[in-house]
Amino acid sequence: MRLGVLDVGSNTVHLLVVDAHPGACPLPAHSHKAELRLAELLDESGAIGREGVDTLITVVQEALQAAEDKGVEDVLPFATSAVREAGNADDVLARVQAETGVRLQVLTGEEEARLTFLAARRWFGWSAGKLLVLDIGGGSLEIAYGIDEEPDAAVSLPLGAGRLTAGWLPGDPPDPERIRALRRHVRAEIARTVGEFSRIGSPDHVVATSKTFKQLARLAGAAPFADGPYVQRELKRESLEAWVPRLAGMTTAQRAELPGVSEGRASQLLAGALVAEGAMDLFGVESLEICPWALREGVILRKLDHMASQ
Repeated sequence: MRLGVLDVGSNTVHLLVVDAHPGACPLPAHSHKAELRLAELLDESGAIGREGVDTLITVVQEALQAAEDKGVEDVLPFATSAVREAGNADDVLARVQAETGVRLQVLTGEEEARLTFLAARRWFGWSAGKLLVLDIGGGSLEIAYGIDEEPDAAVSLPLGAGRLTAGWLPGDPPDPERIRALRRHVRAEIARTVGEFSRIGSPDHVVATSKTFKQLARLAGAAPFADGPYVQRELKRESLEAWVPRLAGMTTAQRAELPGVSEGRASQLLAGALVAEGAMDLFGVESLEICPWALREGVILRKLDHMASQ
């Protein structure tokens, strides 16, 4: 069957269309996305303004039309941290449902971490052993660890690249003192969780998902995305540490000219790099592998599992 997963994230609204059947690998058939940056549209009270909601509704309607055009039988809609943490989340969800017919499922941060972990486990298989999975989104950082398909530990921290850029790094390029302050903040937040994971033991394999990690790996010499998902891509901490000060001195326009960096994400890349560097350092990770699958694939896999069990 042809499924669509509609991801209302902090940076984008992304419709992923796949051909999927229980017991088979979901095959991507179409991708439709729009840059929205909900995490940066919150007003002083933490609410999404009327203009932001209007734009969200328009984008959701366009995604639904794209799903219909591609013959999607069922759309799985969900929202993550930007909607979850908005002061007017209930009003936003009600308006979206009233004007589009879409009832967005708001995932908790832990659910995001668990579904992303499921996707990584299915991609790498049981031979990967104990997995540590890192995911940097626009609004949050998810960390999950375990040996099965359900992680033994999963947390979500308010350390998304979009959120941190908007709240900590004004200026282009940002002020060095603000960068240092953000670095301290990021590491203090991550350090609070390290003990929970270290008590479980050391991972056999560390992987990362998300656009941020993919772009950082590309900067560090990983194969371009055009080479396809089955090419192994790694990010070494040594390479990342060398890139952080370079990114700190660049303007957004200069970052956008780097290989693999999209114009829409260039402004957030420094904050994302600080989070990635902090996570790898505090968890003692020298090298990690990029996983092509992430939250959207996790949502699809969970749906297929439920279908198979009925």
